Amino acid sequence: MKKTLVALALALCLTAGIACADAISLSGKVETGDTVQVYSPAGGTVEKVYVRAGETVTVDTVIAEIRTNKVYASQDGTVTAVYGQTGDNAESVAAAYGAVMFLEGETVYTLTTSTSKGYAAIENYLVHSGEQVFLVSRNHTLNKGTGVITSVAAAEYTVLVTEGSFYVGDSIDVYRGDAIVTANRIGRGNIARVAPEAVTGTGYIVSYAVKPGDSVKRGQLLFETVDGISGGPETAGTKILAGTDGTVSELTLEEGAAVTAGGSVAQIYPKDAMTVTAQLPEADLGGIAVGQKVRVELDWNQDSGAVYEGTVEMISAIGTETALEDTTVTYYTVYISFTPDADTRYGMTAVVSTEEEDEPREEALTGAADAAEEEAAPAEDGESKDRSRGGRQGRPEGGKSRPGSGTGAGTDEEAPSADAAAETETGAENGQ
Repeated sequence: MKKTLVALALALCLTAGIACADAISLSGKVETGDTVQVYSPAGGTVEKVYVRAGETVTVDTVIAEIRTNKVYASQDGTVTAVYGQTGDNAESVAAAYGAVMFLEGETVYTLTTSTSKGYAAIENYLVHSGEQVFLVSRNHTLNKGTGVITSVAAAEYTVLVTEGSFYVGDSIDVYRGDAIVTANRIGRGNIARVAPEAVTGTGYIVSYAVKPGDSVKRGQLLFETVDGISGGPETAGTKILAGTDGTVSELTLEEGAAVTAGGSVAQIYPKDAMTVTAQLPEADLGGIAVGQKVRVELDWNQDSGAVYEGTVEMISAIGTETALEDTTVTYYTVYISFTPDADTRYGMTAVVSTEEEDEPREEALTGAADAAEEEAAPAEDGESKDRSRGGRQGRPEGGKSRPGSGTGAGTDEEAPSADAAAETETGAENGQ
C-alpha cells in the first residue's frame, strides 16, 4: 500500500510539474560581471575632474580634462606659415621646419648702426634703449619714418622701424628729435627686413588655434601641447572620455595631480553587466545547476512583491572555507544573470531561491494525494466501492472474500491480498 501511495505521489509531482526536492534559498548581492578601464589619452596635469565614483555616465561623458601647455603670440602680426598636425611632437616639427609656425609682426624693417657714424658731438655718442628716433632715406629723400632703439651694445645699436616705408638696403640717417638737423644725427645704417618670428613649443601638439593668413594680437592663443600621448596622432586630446555607458566604480586621479599618457585613471561597471552572486554551501551543490532558472528578490523592494527571473550562469569550481561556531563549511560562488530595472543599484542585497511558490498547484497536489489515500483505504461500512462492470465487490472489513450475487461464470471473487497469501504460505510450511 505504501509503495502504491509513493508511486502515485511521485506521478502527481511529475504531472503537475512541481519539484519534490527541497527548495534552496541563498543570500546574494548585486555586483558586476565585467569592468572597463578608462585610460588617459595624454600625459600632464589634471585640470578638472567632472565625475565622482558611483555616478552614472554615458559613452561621451567627460571624466576629466588634462591641462595643456599654451603658446601665445608675442606681438601683433600675421601668421604666415603653420607646420605639423595634431599628435606631432613640437620639437620634431621645429627641427624639420624651423618652427611650429611663423609670425610676421606689423614692424617689418630694422637697421643696425653705430654712434661713430653720427655727428661728432659728445651727446651723440650716448644712446638709450627705447629712445624714439627720426629716419630719413638717403637714397629716396621723400621716404621718412620713425623708429625705436631696441638694443645697445657699446657704440652699436639696433633700430626697429615703427612707421614709414623704405626699400630694403636703403641707407638711412638716424636723428634725434623729429626733423633733419645735422647736429642731431646719431648714426647711419642700412634697412634690413625683420625676420618672421619662429614660434616653437614643447610636448605633443593637441590643437591649433590659428591658420596661415590669420591676423593675431599679442597674447592670443596660437596652439596647445601636452607632455605625452598614448598612441598615434589620432589619440591626441585633452579630454578623458568614459568610452562606455555604465557606472563609475573607481577614480584614481584628482585635480592638480600628474597623469601619464595611457595610464589608467578610472574604472566603470558597464550598463548591462549587473549580476547577482550568492554563496552556495557544499551540501547544496546537487540542488542547483548551470542554466537553471531561479527567483531573484531584492531586499529593498521585497515588500512590493517584485521578482526577477534569473539564470545560473556559473558555479565556481573553487570553494572557500568559512569557520562557523562548531564546524567549517565550504561555500561556492554562484553567478546569476538577471534583467535589472532602473532602480537597481550595485551592492543591493538579494535573496535567490530555486523554487517558485505556486499555491494552486500545491493545493491540487495535496488534493490528489488525499483522494488516492481515500480510494486505497477500506470503507467504514465494510464495503469498498464497486470496481467492476460485472458487479464485482470489494472485500469486507475482515479481509476475507465474499461471494457475489451471481453464480458460475458471472461470479468473480476478490483475490487475496499479498499479506494474506504470505500468511497462508507460512502456515502451510509450519503444518508440514
